[in-house]
Amino acid sequence: MRHCWRPLPGGDRARIGAGTAGAVLRPRALRKPLVTDLASPAAALARRRLWLGIGCGLLTSLIWGVQSVVSRQSVADGLSAADVTILRFIVASLLLLPLARRRMRPFPVGALGWRRALILTALAGAPYALVLVGGATFAPALHASVIVPGLIPVMTVALAFLVLGERPGPLRLLGLALVLAGIGAFGWQAFGESGAGANAWIGDLFFVTNAVMWSVFGLLALRWRTDAIDVTIATCLLSLLILPVFAATMPIRLGEVAWSAIALQALYQGALVGVGALFLYTKSVELLGAGRATLFLPLNPVVTALAAILLLGEYPSPIEVAGMVLVIAGMSVALRAR
Repeated sequence: MRHCWRPLPGGDRARIGAGTAGAVLRPRALRKPLVTDLASPAAALARRRLWLGIGCGLLTSLIWGVQSVVSRQSVADGLSAADVTILRFIVASLLLLPLARRRMRPFPVGALGWRRALILTALAGAPYALVLVGGATFAPALHASVIVPGLIPVMTVALAFLVLGERPGPLRLLGLALVLAGIGAFGWQAFGESGAGANAWIGDLFFVTNAVMWSVFGLLALRWRTDAIDVTIATCLLSLLILPVFAATMPIRLGEVAWSAIALQALYQGALVGVGALFLYTKSVELLGAGRATLFLPLNPVVTALAAILLLGEYPSPIEVAGMVLVIAGMSVALRAR
């Protein structure tokens, strides 16, 4: 085979083989680095992960936002708070049982242990759900979606300061002040209501209780370094132990309402809230990180407000709209603060 040399720009030469149809074999220094070939697939994968994480976060906010509306609908359908709580945890437990049998050793508490699992169940299991649905008996759906997620960061910061001595930064304090101002607007509206909305303030107190319970739960889960899926499975299964107490001491109307009403609560509260939202939120944390995953929480009140208008005909008052805007702004500032 004959070879010849030809000059290339910059004085370099490339070897040309006569049998290679004139293909130029460039020196290594002139070739594109291999990392360039790999950068495009890596960037595409990162984009897919980003959009998948955003999708999971948006779906989580959608499920949680509509939950308040579905809980409110249970009141109109004639179901009690105990009915909804029983349906939620029976359905969710049945769906989680196969995973629990493989994952939780010892069954059903796993690495949490009985003491910690029981404490967390009391804070975030069936009692929490009972209080949340009980509040929906008195207050509009929007109140739950604003007060509970809005007050959770406020209560968490207060408890962290009192118990752990952690001091929040000025930006976070500003965000929490906006949240409190917005919730104050809801409280002022509730105490000034008359007629059908005269007892809204009672529901608001239920939701404040929810915020306290979840804040304590969150601090304990963080302190004990718990796994989110393990906690969900354990609190769900252990809640079954409490349901007979609810059934024996509270009104049960499951035999008096339409099957469609029972199916709605069982599927939404049990399957979507109890299992679906857990998976989607956990996935969004995995893909985006915990910090960015929480940035979707301020969307919950917006989703609830729209769903309440479309599905229940509950229109917020101007004061409630102003309060919602303040809470959303405060949550956004507080979540972004260091």
